[in-house]
Parts: sequence; structure tokens; C-alpha cells
Amino acid sequence: MNSANHTLKGESFFEKNLLLYVNRATETYQLPLHSHDFIELAFVAEGKGFHYIEQEVHHAFKGQLYFIPIGVSHVFRPSSPESLKEPLVVYNCLFTPGLLEGLVSVIPDPAIAEYAAQIRNHQVSAFSVTDLHSSIENLFLSLHREYNLPQTGSGTYLLSLFIQLVVTLYRFKHDELHFPVNKHTRFLHVLRYIQQEYAQDITLSHLAQAFEWSERHLQRLFQAHTGQTFHHFLQNVRIQKSCGLLARQPHTPLPLIAEQVGYRDTKTFSLVFKRIIGKTPGGFRQEAETAAATAGGANNSKSQQQLY
Repeated sequence: MNSANHTLKGESFFEKNLLLYVNRATETYQLPLHSHDFIELAFVAEGKGFHYIEQEVHHAFKGQLYFIPIGVSHVFRPSSPESLKEPLVVYNCLFTPGLLEGLVSVIPDPAIAEYAAQIRNHQVSAFSVTDLHSSIENLFLSLHREYNLPQTGSGTYLLSLFIQLVVTLYRFKHDELHFPVNKHTRFLHVLRYIQQEYAQDITLSHLAQAFEWSERHLQRLFQAHTGQTFHHFLQNVRIQKSCGLLARQPHTPLPLIAEQVGYRDTKTFSLVFKRIIGKTPGGFRQEAETAAATAGGANNSKSQQQLY
């Protein structure tokens, strides 16, 4: 690919002095190789394809996060021109150096503040990391939901999620390389495993064997670090995941939603859901649809350029 002669401008995306923009886009062949006057974090949410950056081309697949600085030429391409059959779906988080300038002073950890300052001062080159434990994906899901379904205090909440994203990037780039594995980090691996494999038939016995702890000791760790038993922690993870599916998939039958989060019996799923959420899955879905329709009506009153 040739060098980019197309530059995207932040003024097309940023509103209300937030200096932050989040979207979810299915990549096509329409947008040319381009650079931009803002910083971009792009997370591959679905599918596979290619990422062209400067003079290089890389395979892009689910779970990869790309950091693209100001002025760097890049573009995503699906693996097939028939993007509907083989889609490449990407979350984009766009922000300006000015956003970081305002946040550096409120970050109490010196190492994180310095890392944010380096990003602000254009001292961090383009890179990519692979999200092995869904921690980055969960942040992008929250960022996208909060940006597109704003509530009271959404500006503040978005900034707090963005700071979490910066911290997570730092951990991916530094902690996993330099911090020794101790009891706490081993237990974090257990929690991350559950967050990723919650739909499988996970048992305390299976976890104890996989992570080389006794069941009794592992149960004590759950109680000490989560305030819950293993069983209740797993239930909460599954129900949390089901809430996202119910909101994003309004026409998917409840038995399929239940199966996608690890419940083979719809009645059990509904009982656990109501105990934790306080309403039935159907009631929750109806409220989510109403909220989305209300927000959609408000958003239709303004036009907003999409990034592909």
C-alpha cells in the first residue's frame, strides 16, 4: 500500500469537549489508507482480517488491540470482500493528547502517570497486544455502552473507564513481563479464566486441579478476595454476561441466551437471574429495549460521522 494521503480530523468525532469518541464498526474496503490527528485504540471484537500500518501488514483477529499514534498511516481490511459473510468488527476508541493532559495530574500512581504522559507527548510508538483474559474487551464493551447510551454522569464514568484502559495497557506492557507469579497473581489467573470460560462446565474441582490448589484452599481464596463462594462468583459472572446478550440480542430466544452463558436449563437460569438482578430476563430485556429506543431517538437528532 502507498502512503496515506487521507487524514481524519478529530473535529468530526469529538463533541462537548469530551475529547473522546467510541464506536463499533464493521470494516469494509471503502475507507482508504489514512492517518489522523488524534490517537486511536482499535480492538478487534469479531472475525479476522488484516491491519495495514505504515509499510507493514499484519493478520488481525479477535482479541487484538492496536495502538495507533497521531500521523501513523493504517487501515483495517476484512479477510474477504464479502464482509457480511466474514465480517471484521472493530471497536474504536479515539482520544486527543489534551484528554491525557487533564488526566495525568489526577492519576496517583507515578508509573501510570508517566506512561500516560509518554502517550500524550508522542513517545509511545505503534504496538499491539493480545487480550488473553477478556479484560480489554470488557472495558471496550463498557465504553461503547456508556458512550452510546449516556446516563447521568456519563462523562465522568467514561473518563474513569478510559483511565482503567490506560492502566490495563500498562499492565500488559510491563507487569506480565516483570512481576513474579505469587499467590495473588495466581488467583487473578483463576478469576480471569472464569471470565473467559464461564460458559463451560467449570467446577471447583476442575479449577483446583488446573491451578494446583486444594478445593478447600481455593474456596477460602474466593471468600477472602471476592466475598463470595466459588459457586456464587460463577453465577454472578454468567448473569452479568447474559445481561449484555439480552441487551444486544433482542430477538435471541431465552433458552439460547441461557446456553450461551453456561446454563443448560432455562428455568434455573431464570431463577438465578431474578435472584441476582431482581427481575426476570424478559423484564430486563424489555427495559433495555425501552432505554435503547429512548437513546436512539435522542441520537437521531444529531448526525455523527462513523469511523470504519
